Amino acid sequence: MEFVERFKKSFNIEWVKLELLKTAYGKKETYMGQLDPRVIMIWYLIVSLLPWFTFNFVILLGLAVYTSVLALITRVSPLIIFLLAISVIGELGYIFIVVFFMGGDFEAYASLVTLTLKIIIMSIASIAAFASMDPEKLSDALLSFGIPAQFSFAVSYGYRMLPILMDEYQQIIQSFRLRGKAPEKSGFLKWKLIYYYIVIVIKAFYPMMLNTAKRTRTTVEALEVRGFSYSLHSEEAKKQKLSHLKIKGKEYQFIAVSSLILTMIHIAGHFYYI
Repeated sequence: MEFVERFKKSFNIEWVKLELLKTAYGKKETYMGQLDPRVIMIWYLIVSLLPWFTFNFVILLGLAVYTSVLALITRVSPLIIFLLAISVIGELGYIFIVVFFMGGDFEAYASLVTLTLKIIIMSIASIAAFASMDPEKLSDALLSFGIPAQFSFAVSYGYRMLPILMDEYQQIIQSFRLRGKAPEKSGFLKWKLIYYYIVIVIKAFYPMMLNTAKRTRTTVEALEVRGFSYSLHSEEAKKQKLSHLKIKGKEYQFIAVSSLILTMIHIAGHFYYI
């Protein structure tokens, strides 16, 4: 009961916002946060593709455990884990209802569970990878792989605009609540109150988009004054921007350990085929 009460006190809009910002901005102090972002992205690409080349349940389970351990090392937000767990439980329940109430058997359920497990592996791998990189490192990694500079900058800019948009959206909602009047009676199952908040959330979206367009125009003008367009096409500027990306001992250690673990998972899958 004490844990439940403590969770109720900590679970609020401000806590959700902070957890989302921590996830978006990455955690540099974690093990994966200290690695070169190019190594992390290549690892994510490999681990995300491997499940789709096998139907061996042992291999899939091993990959799920491996990615889960890395997600714990990365110290993924409890909010993200909670949302992922809710989606997995809902997906498994939905599959159970569809299969057994539509005349299916256990084999049909197992095949759909295998598909769900593959999606779970991809989801956990993406959480572990992108929760450990800040927007600047992610943008530099994309730029080093030959992605156009405009796209790489857009990714970084979108991440950096996230806290501003969240704060502004919350302020607009609060202003609507201050100037408006909530229903005196909540109605059956509080439907009036729910409808009131839904209307506020929808109405607050439009002024936020208008303010975002104004901020974007101001940002573009400021970047152009500082020579942003020239830096997009300058090889010297690109080389200087990516000079901090270096593969060192930690990266080689991570590659070796990950390769060994993935090899052991596949060997175990061939010996214990399910």
